[in-house]
Amino acid sequence: MKELTVEALFNVFDESAALLSRLLGISYLEALGETAENLFHGHVLQEELNEMDEKRLQKLYKEANLEQHSKEAIRKSYQLAILKGMKEHVQPNHQMTPDSIGLFIAYLLKKSMQGKSAFTLLDPTIGTGNLVTTVLNEFNGQIEAHGVDLDDVLLKLAYAGANLLHHPITLYNQDALEPLLIDPVDVVVCDLPVGYYPNDERAEAYRLKADSGHSYAHHLFIEQSLRHTKPGGHLLFIIPNGLFESTEAKKLQAFLTEEAYIEGVIQLPETLFKSRQAAKSILMIRKKAPGIQKPKEVLLAAMPSLTDKKATAAIIQKIDRWFSEYQER
Repeated sequence: MKELTVEALFNVFDESAALLSRLLGISYLEALGETAENLFHGHVLQEELNEMDEKRLQKLYKEANLEQHSKEAIRKSYQLAILKGMKEHVQPNHQMTPDSIGLFIAYLLKKSMQGKSAFTLLDPTIGTGNLVTTVLNEFNGQIEAHGVDLDDVLLKLAYAGANLLHHPITLYNQDALEPLLIDPVDVVVCDLPVGYYPNDERAEAYRLKADSGHSYAHHLFIEQSLRHTKPGGHLLFIIPNGLFESTEAKKLQAFLTEEAYIEGVIQLPETLFKSRQAAKSILMIRKKAPGIQKPKEVLLAAMPSLTDKKATAAIIQKIDRWFSEYQER
């Protein structure tokens, strides 16, 4: 059977989700999770459907023939369908991490892990799982991944997507700033949700709580992530460009100086975001541990537009040199 294009695979996800949404009276995103489960199991799981609708779906799934597709093709087509559904469901803080950023995180992680293919990973704001699955698709080793999210619809999409891609990810449906039953991991990747954390009582358990009023959720997530990282572990956060310019910035800087080494701050291209105010960077930190040395120089870089191949190659060379010099020490 001929392999379908990403667009054609998206059409399978889209048509099936739209049909299940109408027949079951559920949202498009919920129906997309059901679709992914059907594709994973190879048959229609919804017993309440009539025979005609079941045959229509089964024909779609047979045409998809997922076994003939790469993990990246499946992930991208699934992602496109999620993006369509997000227009009607998801809150602003639940935007999907763009592919280009996920791939760049994977590149930085490969450099940081120095060729290690077996390690543990946590995303405390996993959402639909696109950042984690983008990273896992770039590693062929044994990665034990964990993800947390309070939104059960997004978590179902992450679960169904991980199944489709055959990635073992343990998922937790809870507020990630509550206590987590997760052992410390080697790596944390996180697209930080920016805003205020409404649970002032819970925020009291954090050193980065605000002195008055609501605390910054993104600050608390950094502290929680460090709590669940092994000594010497790596953390890669997607941060707002103004992270170190807020009223709580001094407290955050003091905390990071005490607990970790800031290895790098890489500004992402503004063209990836809707506005300059929404632009973000990648913060690379490493949890302190005996034998781990502070880098002589923090990696500071600004990524150009990804369409400028020459400028992008120059920045990648700079990053490669930094890693080479840092890892030789």
